[in-house]
Amino acid sequence: MNYDDLSASIRALCDGETDAVALMATVVCEIHNHHPHADWTGFYRVVGPELLKIGPYQGGHGCLVIPFSRGVCGAAARSGKVLNVPDVDAFPDHIACSSTTRSELVLPVWNGAGRLLGVLDLDSNTPAAFTKADEDWLVPLLAEVFHEAA
Repeated sequence: MNYDDLSASIRALCDGETDAVALMATVVCEIHNHHPHADWTGFYRVVGPELLKIGPYQGGHGCLVIPFSRGVCGAAARSGKVLNVPDVDAFPDHIACSSTTRSELVLPVWNGAGRLLGVLDLDSNTPAAFTKADEDWLVPLLAEVFHEAA
């Protein structure tokens, strides 16, 4: 996977867009179709106090609602930190939306005003599928793309 080419594509597709859901749909589509280990790619949106609901995604069905108090997505939203989980079975309180998921990368997504919009969740049927390079690529790209998001 070429991070530079994929970043350029995402930037071009998202240029000038401020609607968070439109941005989420575009980002998910590009990542899901280009990351070799992404078997499920999606956003969980902040919709209320300490509550996430499914947003744009690609892959099989996801969980519809995740409280901040549960699972990898909830923990990432609660802590504001990237969580790269090489073995989901070893993560306390993992929510198994799919029985085939073996590893997960979850990144909090904020707009430029510092408001948490949600989390980006990448799931893989391969153990330890996501790398530090994936994190280092996605963190600044998401900050850039969602900077003006409403």
